[in-house]
Amino acid sequence: MKQLLAIINPKSGTDNKASMPELIDKIIDKNRFQVDLRWVKEFGDAQRFGQEAVEKNYDGAIAIGGDGTVNGVASALIGSQTAMAVVPCGSGNGLARHLNLPLKVSKALEVINEDRVKEFDYGTLNGQPFVCTCGLGFDAQVAYKFACAGKRGFTTYVKEALSQYISYDGENIELDLDGKIVKEKAFVVACCNAAQYGNNSFIAPHAGMQDGMLDVTVISPFRFYSVPVMGLRLFMGNIDKNHHVRIYRARNIKIVREKAGPMHIDGDPITMPTHLEVNCHSGGIRIFVGAKGENNK
Repeated sequence: MKQLLAIINPKSGTDNKASMPELIDKIIDKNRFQVDLRWVKEFGDAQRFGQEAVEKNYDGAIAIGGDGTVNGVASALIGSQTAMAVVPCGSGNGLARHLNLPLKVSKALEVINEDRVKEFDYGTLNGQPFVCTCGLGFDAQVAYKFACAGKRGFTTYVKEALSQYISYDGENIELDLDGKIVKEKAFVVACCNAAQYGNNSFIAPHAGMQDGMLDVTVISPFRFYSVPVMGLRLFMGNIDKNHHVRIYRARNIKIVREKAGPMHIDGDPITMPTHLEVNCHSGGIRIFVGAKGENNK
């Protein structure tokens, strides 16, 4: 009998989570798994419960929420034998989409019954873990505004993105990519372990979570009339074909920017200094997966 700890964030997404215990009891195979429940009530709970799962030798921790919940749980599990299962209930669900996990809660729970676990890379930004992406520039500004917005969802995100575009004109940065120095005027710098932000917006179409590398997408400032084309390429998975976009690959990245300010880690805003270090860590987290491969393969 394997032991699982379900970590439920009732505030993620728009669906009510009150029926989640009943759904878990109905779907998870009781002959193979015993599931304990924890409810996220305040910031930091997802990581704290993840640490509990490791300390008490649970076989798995089920992250039931959005990408922020997934990041919190994953941060506690890295380097341990406790595997993470993902039940996507957020607005973007970047990791679930990248790993081709079902977006329907019941189907995502069924993946756990398959008991298929694989090892994946994760990244760190100045020592803080991320599973999918971290970044600075325009998208970090949007992440900050999105977090402050009263409403969640894709429509709100697009509204904030258009608003921020008017006032943001990029910043000068220096990149050290495994020893190779590159200087850029950047509108966006995204360091990507996975291919997308979420909502099938592919910021690094060829990024993979088992290659020991990060894809670094740099977008230079562009005119407003290019916004529709850039957006279309983002969602079609070929943003790398745009002449404003350059994608580098490296394991260890150092970034120097003009001033401290907002960044994002797996979509959640954070304030960071001028000097940044981003690293890829191979095979450091175990995740329950379905039969399909990564969504960029």
